[in-house]
Amino acid sequence: MAKLKVTQTKSLIKRPKSQKLTMQALGLSRIGRSVEIETNPAIEGMIRKVSHLVTIENI
Repeated sequence: MAKLKVTQTKSLIKRPKSQKLTMQALGLSRIGRSVEIETNPAIEGMIRKVSHLVTIENI
């Protein structure tokens, strides 16, 4: 599988609880924090759900 670098770019203030929990599950907690993740269908769905809050780069 491919690896992605996911960086949080927007705040979680006033976001639905499901989006906050998804970001927490991805390992993101504040703006500017990045994580490298192996992709799979579950991770791709999580990223799609919060795509407006993050930037994604291929590694």
